[in-house]
Amino acid sequence: MNLKNFHASMPSNFLDFTSLGIALSIKYKTQNMNISVELTLTPLQDDFEPPIINFIKGLRASGLTVIENPLSTQVYGSYDKVMNLLNSEIKTAFENADKVLLYMKIVKSDRSNYEPHF
Repeated sequence: MNLKNFHASMPSNFLDFTSLGIALSIKYKTQNMNISVELTLTPLQDDFEPPIINFIKGLRASGLTVIENPLSTQVYGSYDKVMNLLNSEIKTAFENADKVLLYMKIVKSDRSNYEPHF
């Protein structure tokens, strides 16, 4: 019996329970997973500074670890918190600029305390 037939033969509440178990397992794993995200927002307009400043201020207000340098901004924290924040702040930045690029790198670990060893 293959998995599809197995699920079809089970009562509907069994299938709901297994789906719920998978969802809970995924939620548990992402809540305990830290990430580091590097972002570079590039508005394609003459007055480019206000959208960048507003974007960074929104990230800072989150309470997450945010580190800035002249080339990019890094955000560190749990996967769910960081991705929820980015979803909201990227949408706001895109709504407030006609043409904008966003470069993003994500690493599966919190690298906020990284120090070069050379």
